[in-house]
Amino acid sequence: MVYDILLQVVLILLMEFLFLAMHDIPQKFFAKQRLRNQGNAQAKRHFILGAQLLARARAAKTRSSTNSLAKEALAEAEKAIMLDPKDAAAYLLKALVLDLQGFRTSALDSMDVALSPLTVKSLSEAEKGDALFKRAQLKMAMNKRSRVDSALADLTEAVKLSRENAKAFCLLGECYEGKKMKDEAVKAYEEALRVKPQLTTAQEALNREG
Repeated sequence: MVYDILLQVVLILLMEFLFLAMHDIPQKFFAKQRLRNQGNAQAKRHFILGAQLLARARAAKTRSSTNSLAKEALAEAEKAIMLDPKDAAAYLLKALVLDLQGFRTSALDSMDVALSPLTVKSLSEAEKGDALFKRAQLKMAMNKRSRVDSALADLTEAVKLSRENAKAFCLLGECYEGKKMKDEAVKAYEEALRVKPQLTTAQEALNREG
């Protein structure tokens, strides 16, 4: 009885395999997987090169060098996105480059894509927290009152995901200050100092609030 059941299972599996083989499905699947892995590897190479170029652009001593290196970094980020459009890291790199170039609205757009449902799954919780902090920074830097609430929401989630980001707590305190929420601001600054006791901006803010 058991032997007959096992034999039937084997025959069913064999028939399924033959059906797939006749339609070239295994080959197509594995070829697709190989191409995907190759694309991901190439995307990572472009991302790493772009990150290196961004670091050099930030450290450059002349504006012309910064601009030239930033353009190269942006091109590498775009290549990485084209090869792996579901990887949030490339969109984050693009946002950082655009921010360096002074294109904050475009940088914010790229950051929004990085944090969209399509790509955010590729980030760890800590990485997502850091990205939310950076997006809040961009929103605050644009000096628009309409973005304060949005930045506050980003920072509130950011510090939940990444409890050791002192700068995120400090910026959260600034948001609360702007909204005249003194108690919440004090708590945020205290958390910033818990993480990084030497953070002078947080200490100065506490002195100001005290």
